Amino acid sequence: MMSHRLEDKSSLLPQCRHTLLISVQLLHIYLSCYRSLSSTATMCKGLALLPTTCLERAKELKAKLGSFLQKPDWSLASCKIGKTRPTLEQCMRWKESFEKLLSSKHGLMAFTAFLVSEFSEENIAFYVACEDFRSTKSAAKLAAKAQRIYDEFICTDAPREVNIDHETRDITRANLKDPSTSCFDMAQHRIYLLMAKDCYPRFLRSPAYKDLISQLHAKCTSISKKA
Repeated sequence: MMSHRLEDKSSLLPQCRHTLLISVQLLHIYLSCYRSLSSTATMCKGLALLPTTCLERAKELKAKLGSFLQKPDWSLASCKIGKTRPTLEQCMRWKESFEKLLSSKHGLMAFTAFLVSEFSEENIAFYVACEDFRSTKSAAKLAAKAQRIYDEFICTDAPREVNIDHETRDITRANLKDPSTSCFDMAQHRIYLLMAKDCYPRFLRSPAYKDLISQLHAKCTSISKKA
């Protein structure tokens, strides 16, 4: 009986891996975040390291995350933007607050990779989609974008339905009748608080994050000894 159960579990591994790779598709939303955050100097430096078009950036990051997340021994240290990887100082700052984690280009990528690995990336995908939506200038595009976000994350039985209360869901649905850049603000705030309270602490406690800190600390120690 035990052998049979082990075989059943083993047979699920290819399915799990396939699901994981499909989940990486959220990165086309994640890349849109750079447009809304590019006003800061650090994000501008990060953008300079990436290809010029959003589509090319999405393909690059999707390929990079997809390649290392499918490895059984994947590490956040393998996650880089352009030719840069996070430094020990940057990674230590992620502990200071959830806001500092999300404001870091490497921090956002690492947090996204962590959630993808847990099959729970819908919250950060929704949050980033809202950031992109808020930067929309065209009134013609606003309504279509709003409907896509609602259908993907808010409506009942949405493909990646986020966990919000009925009141917030109803208010958001009503906002779509006359969409503005603030129509998802309440829902986004709820998800931000949820991630800050639940996902963020789990990320900091995760073996992936601890291993990243350990690797970078060892690297710094090695460099110091050589000096």
